[in-house]
Amino acid sequence: MRRRTRSSRAAAPTRGILAAGFLAGCVAALPPGAHAQSIESDLTPESEALVKDADHYALPDISDQTLAEAEVTDAKDNFSIDFGLVVMPADYTTFSQDADSKAQVGNQQDEFEARSLRLMARGFFDLFRKWNYVLSYEYKGFDKNPGDPDWSSTDIRISTAFDHLGTLTLGKIKEPHVYEMVGDAANLPHTERLLSPFFISRSVGATLSNTMFEQRATWAVGWYNDWWTTGDDFGDSGNDFAGRITALPIWSEDGARYLHVAASFRYFGGDDDKLRFRGRPSSNVADYYVDTGDIAGDHAWNTGLELLWSHDAYSLLGEYVTSSVRSEATGNPNFDGYYLTASWVVTGEHRPYDRKAAYSRRVLPQGRWGAWELMARYGHVDLDDKSVHGGTLDGWWAGVNWWATRRWKAGITYGDFDLNRDGVTGNTKTWLSRIQWIY
Repeated sequence: MRRRTRSSRAAAPTRGILAAGFLAGCVAALPPGAHAQSIESDLTPESEALVKDADHYALPDISDQTLAEAEVTDAKDNFSIDFGLVVMPADYTTFSQDADSKAQVGNQQDEFEARSLRLMARGFFDLFRKWNYVLSYEYKGFDKNPGDPDWSSTDIRISTAFDHLGTLTLGKIKEPHVYEMVGDAANLPHTERLLSPFFISRSVGATLSNTMFEQRATWAVGWYNDWWTTGDDFGDSGNDFAGRITALPIWSEDGARYLHVAASFRYFGGDDDKLRFRGRPSSNVADYYVDTGDIAGDHAWNTGLELLWSHDAYSLLGEYVTSSVRSEATGNPNFDGYYLTASWVVTGEHRPYDRKAAYSRRVLPQGRWGAWELMARYGHVDLDDKSVHGGTLDGWWAGVNWWATRRWKAGITYGDFDLNRDGVTGNTKTWLSRIQWIY
């Protein structure tokens, strides 16, 4: 991950205050009883019939009837506001390390964390043409780095559709590269992302995207540069170019059986001709286990492959990413990473697939006591090549998720991973428990 990930968040408070003010004003304008809806809770057409109201479940929740008035639209239909909320009120992580691990990364502390609170506003407005917008402001969040402010803006984007061309999106947005990042982290079967060394959470730029072949395929391309948010000169700030193409060679009409395949690329230029790759072992409170430090280099090329197979209650998700770094000073090293996650929803539900966004959403439980999901994962990240010694991480994780209602989820995951760096291998074991609520 590059240095500008940190600097872009450090420069966010002013923009975040403006976003917070906008959100607060919109909340005040909501009618009594109105509530919020997050993008993470969007339904696919195939999954609308699977929705159960809150009184169907044993765990208390807010009824959909109460939430139905969340959208605010003016009388002339010139604008709308819909609010969203993602709450992860409780994460608790415990660590068990051997002596070599402590020597490598220090003593990792057992820690309770209020994981994330994301406030969102989205809707549309008419200005020469119809524009959709998304604004979100977040406490901590999935991609916070040490030293970043606790509160920061996450998404600030507008988009508009052009006939026969696609949708143009502008603002602070995700780059179309790596399934873990393109998708919503709260909906993944595994608890935390692993391939973070190879993507950036958000960038400022533009993306053009569309579906093809009756929504059996998608494409997206974009350009990104954070110079105006970081205070860097344009010439010193690295340009990013990213693209992703997906296909559904297998698709059942009810959305319960599908095969998703995808490929992506990312060219990214170093700020001040410096690049950095680093990542944690699927834990937000852990230190960086793999870290190249600053590499003198002009740019790197990332390529990625994705596979997602679902057959009713069973699914398999895998990714492979490789990065070729243009750095004469370090011998032009190559890094890579991959993981494979297997999931079984014991109660029989499937994971709905969003054909417009090209990723799967969260489980919609059908039984009164929710849906139970078992998950197993193996992953590998290698940042060790030529004269760069960022370390190699290998590990496996296993866990259980309880999708208690459409909005409540609780889970616990066990991890066991090895870090090999400079000829020394240290072992760490973790337990991570989480509770989340999304609307």
